[in-house]
Amino acid sequence: MTRPSTPLLDTVSSPADLKRLTPAELRQLADEVRAEMIDAVSITGGHLGAGLGVVELTVALHAVFDTPHDRLIWDVGHQAYPHKILTERRDRIRTLRQGGGLSGFTRRVESEYDPFGTAHSSTSISAALGMAAARDIKGGDNRVVAVIGDGAMSAGMAYEAMNNAGHLRSRLVVILNDNDMSIAPPTGAMSAYLARLVSGRTYRSLREAMKQLAGALPRPLREKAKLAEEYARGFLAGGTLFEELGFYYVGPIDGHNLDHLLPVLRNVANAERGPILLHVVTQKGKGYAPAEAAADKYHGVNKFDVVTGTQVKPKSNAPSYTRVFAESLIQEAREDDRVVAITAAMPSGTGLDLFGEAFPKRTFDVGIAEQHAVTFAAGLACEGLKPFCAIYSTFLQRAYDQVVHDVALQGLPVRFPIDRAGFVGADGPTHAGSFDVAFLGCLPGMVIMAAGDEAELKHMVATAAAHDAGPIAFRYPRGDGRGVEMPERGQVLEIGRGRVLKEGTKVAILSFGARLGEALKAAEELDSFGLSTTVADARFAKPLDRDLVRRLAREHEVLVTIEEGSVGGFGSYVLHALAEDGLLDRGLKVRPMVFPDVYLDHDKPDLLYARAGLDAKGIVTTVFQALGRGEVEAAGLA
Repeated sequence: MTRPSTPLLDTVSSPADLKRLTPAELRQLADEVRAEMIDAVSITGGHLGAGLGVVELTVALHAVFDTPHDRLIWDVGHQAYPHKILTERRDRIRTLRQGGGLSGFTRRVESEYDPFGTAHSSTSISAALGMAAARDIKGGDNRVVAVIGDGAMSAGMAYEAMNNAGHLRSRLVVILNDNDMSIAPPTGAMSAYLARLVSGRTYRSLREAMKQLAGALPRPLREKAKLAEEYARGFLAGGTLFEELGFYYVGPIDGHNLDHLLPVLRNVANAERGPILLHVVTQKGKGYAPAEAAADKYHGVNKFDVVTGTQVKPKSNAPSYTRVFAESLIQEAREDDRVVAITAAMPSGTGLDLFGEAFPKRTFDVGIAEQHAVTFAAGLACEGLKPFCAIYSTFLQRAYDQVVHDVALQGLPVRFPIDRAGFVGADGPTHAGSFDVAFLGCLPGMVIMAAGDEAELKHMVATAAAHDAGPIAFRYPRGDGRGVEMPERGQVLEIGRGRVLKEGTKVAILSFGARLGEALKAAEELDSFGLSTTVADARFAKPLDRDLVRRLAREHEVLVTIEEGSVGGFGSYVLHALAEDGLLDRGLKVRPMVFPDVYLDHDKPDLLYARAGLDAKGIVTTVFQALGRGEVEAAGLA
């Protein structure tokens, strides 16, 4: 009986070990990396489909290039799990997205093999070009490679970078990982042969010679020669768009065939000039049947059973905020045919896939192009429609100039549903909704709401639909609601008016957003200590309910504000109002509770809020500290 051989993956401690492997062994290694990744993500959850699609490409890149001396940048980074397995992090791969574990994206502080931190799309070419230019200034010899997906190529930033790269002519390799658009599908052996041919030194040298020869011809003949060269190049390989931007185009080739990938990558790695764009075609979810069969290719998954692919779904009796938003918007759209919805490549994440099913002609997915999404919405508003431009808080940051110049400055009634407000858990600080209240609140005419629970979100959708006086934003968290009773239809709220949920006499807690449930828990505990506590839901950060703020300040000894965001937001507006009204001079103890001034790493949301002190325990502690009683004494009272 023969003993099973040691898995190749067990013999690989760093990318340098791949250099000694044969193509057949690299194919075996790719299979083992894929199996390792599937097993790891089944335990942790995370992004699966994108990583499965680049396993062979990852193996080939590390086999050909000399990382980390050569810089390898993964756009977005959610497809970099195979990269992490091969770059000295396999022993921690089952800590992905867990507290204290590996990030779900590339991160500079995590590994020298991650030269650039990514999590938002379309940044890789710009960063890679900067690294290539720095190399040239310093007289270095390393190669720089950016891997960008076809979805990320829909963002204008990618083309801005390519245009600049074509102008600088720096030695740079951009790999377009085409797993959806199929710009030009590969055609088997002939396509691979042509890719090897046009990426080889002989063809490139001949082409350069022909260009020089054409340049010496009289103008009429020179133009004819140029057209002939472009026609011949397009016939052989396509890629005219990229060539016009100054890139040497190679491809398309099969991104799962190492016999095709390896020689072409060696050719482009040895190219003395640049920039080069290599077009590879891959399949998301490749090699795992449940992912291949799923509509989203298992883009993002919970923990799952490897054999069946069945995901473990957390149980909840409350609907998700995202679903409440989508269903509420559908209700408003049924009553008003001017309601339209815009998403920037996140239809399911924002819930607009449901709206799209109900109103396909009134739903617009503009791709990963948040800047365009906002100005597009402004154009719709100019013509009397009611656009809801649904963008995650973290991604709305990318369109700030458009929010300022194209919407707010013109007073256009664009509605901004802001999902993922606050901590988001496993996706970490790159996806946390921390800053939107601060950066929107300084804009004249902007109305900002935050939902304290799912019923309030329903009311805020109705309020936004009815608001035609200018831009309006409403924010809500990721995850499920509190399980409150839901109204059949949202009611239009009075702009700038909060509500009091519980009356007290000594302590006032003024909540803005989904910390409302924790504020009510804290009030119960404070009451048990003999500290009569009022709980109010501000609803609006702008315009602020100043009458409510004045009453809370005058009738209580302690006023605590709590929000899911950075300094400069709701609490700052309250302090400003109190200062203007002279209420800070009356001995009032005000304590604004906001996110700490650091980026908190990924973890479960409840743990993140506890670490930030933004839970019931943190509120109680803050009140006792304001009253001069320390945590130890507070614990003793308990």
